[in-house]
Amino acid sequence: MRKFNIRKVLDGLTSSSASQQPPPPQHTPGTREPEIQETLQSEHFQLCKTVRHGFPYQPSALAFDPVQKILAVGTQSGALRLFGRPGVECYCQHDSGAAVIQLQFLINEGALVSALADDTLHLWNLRQKRPAILHSLKFCRERITFCHLPFQSKWLYVGTERGNIHIVNVESFSLSGYVIMWNKAIELSSKSHPGPVVHISDNPMDEGKLLIGYESGTVVLWDLKSKKGDYRYTYDEAIHSVAWHHEGKQFICSHSDGTLTIWNVRSPAKPIQTITPHGKQLKDGKKPEPCKPILKVEFKTTRSGEPFIILSGGLSYDTVGRRPCLTVMHGKSTAVLEMDYSIVDFLTLCETPYPNDFQEPYAVVVLLEKDLVLIDLAQNGYPIFENPYPLSIHESPVTCCEYFADCPVDLIPALYSVGARQKRQGYSKKEWPINGGNWGLGAQSYPEIIITGHADGSIKFWDASAITLQVLYKLKTAKVFEKSRNKDDKPNTDIVDEDPYAIQIISWCPESRMLCIAGVSAHVIIYRFSKQEVIVEVIPMLEVRLLYEINDVESPEGEQAPPLPTPVGAPSPQPIPPQSHPSTSSSSSDGLRDNVPCLKVKNSPLKQSPGYQTELVIQLVWVGGEPPQQITSLSVNSSYGLVVFGNCNGIAVVDYLQKAVLLNLGTIELYGSNDPYRREPRSPRKSRQPSGAGLCDISEGTVVPEDRCKSPTSAKMSRKLSLPTDLKPDLDIKDNSFSRSRSSSVTSIDKESREAISALHFCETFTRKADSSPSPCLWVGTTLGTVLVIALNLPPGGEQRLLQPVIVSPSGTILRLKGAILRMAFLDTTGCLVPPAFESWRELSVPEEKDEKEKLKKRRPVSVSPSSSQELSENQYAVICSEKQAKVISLPAQNCAYKQNITETSFVLRGDVVALSNSICLACFCANGHIMTFSLPSLRPLLDVYYLPLTNMRIARTFCFTNNGQALYLVSPTEIQRLTYSQETCENLQEMLGELFTPVETPEAPNRGFFKGLFGGGAQSLDREELFGELSSGKASRSLAQHIPGPGGIEGVKGAASGVVGELARARLALDERGQKLGDLEERTTAMLSSADSFSKHAHEMMLKYKDKKWYQF
Repeated sequence: MRKFNIRKVLDGLTSSSASQQPPPPQHTPGTREPEIQETLQSEHFQLCKTVRHGFPYQPSALAFDPVQKILAVGTQSGALRLFGRPGVECYCQHDSGAAVIQLQFLINEGALVSALADDTLHLWNLRQKRPAILHSLKFCRERITFCHLPFQSKWLYVGTERGNIHIVNVESFSLSGYVIMWNKAIELSSKSHPGPVVHISDNPMDEGKLLIGYESGTVVLWDLKSKKGDYRYTYDEAIHSVAWHHEGKQFICSHSDGTLTIWNVRSPAKPIQTITPHGKQLKDGKKPEPCKPILKVEFKTTRSGEPFIILSGGLSYDTVGRRPCLTVMHGKSTAVLEMDYSIVDFLTLCETPYPNDFQEPYAVVVLLEKDLVLIDLAQNGYPIFENPYPLSIHESPVTCCEYFADCPVDLIPALYSVGARQKRQGYSKKEWPINGGNWGLGAQSYPEIIITGHADGSIKFWDASAITLQVLYKLKTAKVFEKSRNKDDKPNTDIVDEDPYAIQIISWCPESRMLCIAGVSAHVIIYRFSKQEVIVEVIPMLEVRLLYEINDVESPEGEQAPPLPTPVGAPSPQPIPPQSHPSTSSSSSDGLRDNVPCLKVKNSPLKQSPGYQTELVIQLVWVGGEPPQQITSLSVNSSYGLVVFGNCNGIAVVDYLQKAVLLNLGTIELYGSNDPYRREPRSPRKSRQPSGAGLCDISEGTVVPEDRCKSPTSAKMSRKLSLPTDLKPDLDIKDNSFSRSRSSSVTSIDKESREAISALHFCETFTRKADSSPSPCLWVGTTLGTVLVIALNLPPGGEQRLLQPVIVSPSGTILRLKGAILRMAFLDTTGCLVPPAFESWRELSVPEEKDEKEKLKKRRPVSVSPSSSQELSENQYAVICSEKQAKVISLPAQNCAYKQNITETSFVLRGDVVALSNSICLACFCANGHIMTFSLPSLRPLLDVYYLPLTNMRIARTFCFTNNGQALYLVSPTEIQRLTYSQETCENLQEMLGELFTPVETPEAPNRGFFKGLFGGGAQSLDREELFGELSSGKASRSLAQHIPGPGGIEGVKGAASGVVGELARARLALDERGQKLGDLEERTTAMLSSADSFSKHAHEMMLKYKDKKWYQF
């Protein structure tokens, strides 16, 4: 794990992108390189986000479409997450970033209204794969507090902080002139302002009656037609929510004193019933003791039995420390369901979308602060449904992650089969009820795996194929250690305040399935994959004293070091027999803690289930009162049977097959006599400068409990390491524990002597200039930009491998770059990647056929380079990427063939050599937010896009690139953001994304029945158009709200046009036109009738007048 300098990060943020343009790659003069045909061009690259997985961070609102079966969650940062059937998920973002306060679906119409804390309303079109905003409305003079959109209505009621209600037409997103003013609503029922609107709903049986709840405790039933209040209900406790009985004759209110009041619509004087669900009933008939507020209540009816009353909150004040609860009251039974986190919101899922029908509730969806829970109401005991969404990424905070695309095809089934046994029992037997939408077409067929390491020492393997995410298997690494029984009993374990098992680095070989992890307590565990269950009597363990001290002359055990000019007293390679428990020498002569590891390995037999099983535990030990420094780099190789790790003190190579330490050197000793810094090795006892290495933050002068350290003087010297703040759920940049070893507070000699190992790579290549053929070796990169090569001399395979020692010796080869080394890789003559050697996975306990054994003795991938390449003078390239530059070095000559300065003003956080479009490239992510790719071997710049600035260390720690143009990082403590830098994936993304909206017929409205139809009493409809339209209510004040057309795009407009809203509008317009024409015709007919009538009248009068006159009298 590398260290980061906050000052550098901030410099990186401010540096302009113009200065970021990398110059063309530089050729080193005097070297002639064979031309390698490079196929990757700039047009192969394009950057775009693909999907976001995980639990929506800091959720604030919830909505459900009961016909489409889609769930929507809004967050405090303005994000929207939509969930359909497992595998159908969508993420969208409001540009303003304001918190979402409420969400309302236009049920079965493929649209959603969001209300934000900045007093804006937005209409989202969900009929396209990437939802977009069609309209927005910004309220200028009033603050939005509550919204209500009746089923199958286009008029949205918007309640405000001032107590007024405005009405918005969701088709045009324009305000109606109809306003319900607070003073008109309450009239003389209260002398003071009733407070903000906290509830609006229409009577299920009469759309013309609107129930308005005000915070102060006043509720008004408003008659929309007569524009006056019918009834006013007052209660002396603040209201949090209101819910109707489906027959429209009763409603229920939840209050701030933990009571529920049930009211008859026609009896406003007092509630017909007052319930305190969690209050202690006092004997003398007094009022029960007040409880915490009931934040929400829902009232749901069933045809066959008692109604359900479901509420959150309302616990009594004496239940201190009790977890948040959801209470389900059904008839005489009351179930209190405890939740792990506080409840943000909940919704009852019902069979019908019609509010005037029996609701028939079947589940409750509960949105918690850090989880989403679905409760089955139909089963006894209210079990929860097994959640199929990948929402448990943050079960323990993520501390690191790795991403592997194009893995061996048998890996996912193997991990799934061992993970299936870890499933919990006791879930509901029913199918997950949120099952809307359709899956996309999976254009990507290759397997992808994401591995996350967590603060509690757990590791999770996820199937990430075809832009979905599903947990496969969970490994608990802390199982091999003794847990301290209580807080006082901490023998010699914690050098970290909390999370002593947190994972820092993961090294995994997908082909052999060997897994190696480094943890925060300077421990390394190697795991082997097995499908058989085993019981280990003694956990194999090694202790390594990795600290370079010239003053402490120790006689090295076992064999002498390989020939190398090393200073006196250097710890030499030492095959140590495996130990079952830590060393007994817990303190040196002067009372300082010495030779003890930070954690205690269990000494009882350990049952290991099928899956990953412990092969070896390696721990660094305390040296003379100084805790071991954290591990900064780690690598495992299955073909050689070796694991290597390093920190700011040095490097250790361990043979995990023979359980022996092969090399244990201080970083300075690796240089031998070639050290360019002319440093004097120092004893840590003389000067105690904090190293700042790795993930840990070192706080000086923490007094350690006496049972840890007997010496009274050692309290000043002992140190406690703690996880940086960003490993804990809430992240920020306050913590400067990522400062580099080149810290300004230490002297120049000290900072150089604290050179940490930052990159490790096993390979088969040319170790020295004179080599004629490649051989196994280990390349080591340091934080000062040095690359050193260690030669590995391996015994023959088979049984000899376990009997003869592996000889490890520094070769003397040294290369230099600017900035800490991040990544190394090797290419053959044709420019193809030469992967490290590996041994394919096999079950160890299963006997092999003889010829199979021969095959497996030494298995490594076939080199793509032609055999004749052995005769060429230069037949490999080393690709080395540091924080500042990349170099391609031809081997064995060790000439720099190509060089590229990646960044001057910032530094590279992550560099990976990845396969893309049958070729390879170097992908880098810079602290100033740029993502870049370079061709190999010539390091031509192919892509340079400003993506996102490094706003916190979580991104730095989790960003990783993988093959086929995929990348990811942790965008929040609970969510993984995946992105692609491949043009082909960007083009196919539309097909791969799932569809949220599917055409579904709206269920039939409930039958009113003969008698209800005859005598009335059924649902009363209301012509809202007549009431709220411009003709009758006039225009709204222009200064009240501003309409903003959305960036919905052509697809959005088409979607909306073909949507039900559009259809309804067109049908209404056609009806209006037809009605208008009929009206005109009727008027004309009436006019003709009246004119005919007057004509006949006049004719009759004239006939009477001239009846008796002779013709000559006219």
